[in-house]
Amino acid sequence: MNTSLKEMSTKTIVITGASSGVGKAMALELAQHGAKLVLAARRKEALDELAAECNQLGGLALAVPGDMRSLDAIHQLASQAFQFGGSIDVWINNAGVLAAGALEEIPAEVNESVIRTNLLGYIHSAHTVLPYFKEQGYGILINNISVGGWFPTPYGAAYTASKFGLRGFSESLKGEMLAYPDIHICDLYPGFLDTPGMQHAANYTGKMLKPAPPVYDPRKVARAVVTLINNPKPQTTVGASALLLRLAFQLFPALTRTITASVIRTYLKQASPMEHQSGNILQTVPYGTSADGGWRKGMSQSMNKKAGLVAAGVAGVIIGALLLGRK
Repeated sequence: MNTSLKEMSTKTIVITGASSGVGKAMALELAQHGAKLVLAARRKEALDELAAECNQLGGLALAVPGDMRSLDAIHQLASQAFQFGGSIDVWINNAGVLAAGALEEIPAEVNESVIRTNLLGYIHSAHTVLPYFKEQGYGILINNISVGGWFPTPYGAAYTASKFGLRGFSESLKGEMLAYPDIHICDLYPGFLDTPGMQHAANYTGKMLKPAPPVYDPRKVARAVVTLINNPKPQTTVGASALLLRLAFQLFPALTRTITASVIRTYLKQASPMEHQSGNILQTVPYGTSADGGWRKGMSQSMNKKAGLVAAGVAGVIIGALLLGRK
């Protein structure tokens, strides 16, 4: 069942992890099309402010504070969404957290919480919303997985486990939904985004963290979500760097893993020191409620573009050389 933009105001759309970053960008983009939005995250004040902003843009928004680690909270979110809109047409799994550091340096409870949020939160959400979809006969589940679902991140083992697990989970679920042609499972694989996610991260590296360029505007992903709602498809990759990283690891996993680990270790040797912290993993933090993380301000547009071209060139050279070497 396709959805046109002119019909967006009839759709009830749930967004988890909506209080900042790409979730907030999605909400603001969809509000401009008049969507009925149910916004979920742990930070009530940030959600209330976002709901008011969405209403001013022409949407109709309801803030539902809740922790995606809690099955009860997810059930309550679905119930309130259905009462609010009379249906649940689109559910966007987006809530996610990051813990960085050597595996043994990160407390076990932090690693466990990453898995509970990033993986079990998505699974429990799908488990909860699919009965609504089946009763209606239609629905769209969008999983924001990220390039981390294809490309491993050394010093982020639990995060990588959650993202690889999400990819497998979603592929399995698509098989189950073959009998329901109007229920769509759509996966998003964006590259590195300019969001507050890195500031929110649990950091046990002992050094300041920042994303590797190129970083993309989260609104680029928000626009991709609008496209998916209009024309659902199984996979959408956002950003050329995400596509190249995926291809590099698929073709040459050992080489790309070695290079990535080396680059990260080199960066950590040079980065400014920072005390260990749990970030927003175990509890919320009062900062970072915008869609943007401010990383692009620290680099010129030309620098960000150049980084993307260099990454593409390096990946192309490596892939080409190794393909020739295989002949």
